[in-house]
Amino acid sequence: MARDLETALLRSFVAVVRAGSISRAATTLGQTQPALSQQMRKLERTIGRPLLHRSPSGVTPTRAGEELLPYAERILALSAQALTETGRTLSGRCGIGLLEDLTASRLPQVLADLARLHPGAILEVLGMADAAMREAYETGRVQLVLNEVAALPGPPRWTVRRPLVWAIGQGVEVADDPLPVVLFANTCSWRTAVLETLERGDRPWRVTFESNSLVGVLAAVRAGLGVAALMPGNIEPAMACHDADALPALPDVELGLARHPRSDGDPLIDAVETALRRAI
Repeated sequence: MARDLETALLRSFVAVVRAGSISRAATTLGQTQPALSQQMRKLERTIGRPLLHRSPSGVTPTRAGEELLPYAERILALSAQALTETGRTLSGRCGIGLLEDLTASRLPQVLADLARLHPGAILEVLGMADAAMREAYETGRVQLVLNEVAALPGPPRWTVRRPLVWAIGQGVEVADDPLPVVLFANTCSWRTAVLETLERGDRPWRVTFESNSLVGVLAAVRAGLGVAALMPGNIEPAMACHDADALPALPDVELGLARHPRSDGDPLIDAVETALRRAI
């Protein structure tokens, strides 16, 4: 018998992974904790593998859960887009500026799927430094910017908080004293927050590598130079930390979207903004 993935179960799974807790996800979804736990077990039976590591402090995805997560997110995004966009034909151009950490996530795929639904539309996705992004926004090259709130070139239309998680390099022992840390360069706004988290947790640390790009930080973690704080969508399965108590809990990142006022009422940009909001 063919197995099908129910979108309701996938939506619950994504909510649980994002919340890091079944109880918190149940509150967000307006469900009871036992009902949500039952849904997770049903999804695990469908997949045929455990999807969550469960502990008193919360849940983290297993290797199978990490592999399922991007598919689940894309299925949900495509379902929402199909319901909204089918039957409409949009054209024109929309420039989208993304925080570099988001260009490596599933957001570009969400935008590509939207572009396929509207072949007459031109979507340009840009990842650049904050100053260059501000100039592109002010000159009208980009109409939408999704970035950290403090770096937005205009007032946010909406904001969302997303967690940072630890990425562990191959062969790195998280019990090492001092802890080897891979950092973004000083231009990264959450660098200070990460170091303050280690200080509050009484974890001695030493910097082993610094880079001003996500590519550089990921390469250093892959090479086993240390641990790094990343957004969940940029964690590769081999980098995941499955012991929630091994390192101090990291702060959230506040993201927001700015939209150029001259783009108000543009149907294509409305559709892109809706797709970004659903995906993030």
